[in-house]
Amino acid sequence: MRSRRAATSTAERAVAGEAMAARLSELPALGAASAVAGYGAVGGEVPLSHLAKVCLARGQRWYLPTLVGEHGFMRFAPWHPASPMAPNRYAIPEPVVPESSLIDGPDLDLVLVPLVAFDRQGRRLGSGGGFYDRTFAFLAGCRRPSRPVLVGIAWAFQEAAVDAEPWDIPVDWIATERELIRCHA
Repeated sequence: MRSRRAATSTAERAVAGEAMAARLSELPALGAASAVAGYGAVGGEVPLSHLAKVCLARGQRWYLPTLVGEHGFMRFAPWHPASPMAPNRYAIPEPVVPESSLIDGPDLDLVLVPLVAFDRQGRRLGSGGGFYDRTFAFLAGCRRPSRPVLVGIAWAFQEAAVDAEPWDIPVDWIATERELIRCHA
């Protein structure tokens, strides 16, 4: 999945990013959100730059994940188009901000999660570090969707059979360039 995703062209990614913004505009939870977390696209992930601009124009706050410490947790940094960025230890771009401006997962309304693979029940494979699972472990056992709403972002071709581990936190929705999938009844 990673190599197929990485093989997408810049033009395909741009078109998918615009399609993704259109799909996500259909999601009431996005319209109601004040604080939205995206990600810095790497390795052929669907870019969210178009959606970020739409959200910022509507007065929503846009955040990007930042890695904290060596224990595999994330906090979220405010982002705008002029934000200075620096690569983290995995070469993923993060905003350069003072620690005092970072927020935690429970402070977000909606989180867009990059996926490597997914199924329609919200089970997912990420990049393998477990950062999203640890950061949103407080959602385990909660009736879903709850705050924050987790939305997996993937290419349609990334749909596959996915086995879940006990520590995996599923997503509430999946958005692809082709459709929006509700994962929980």
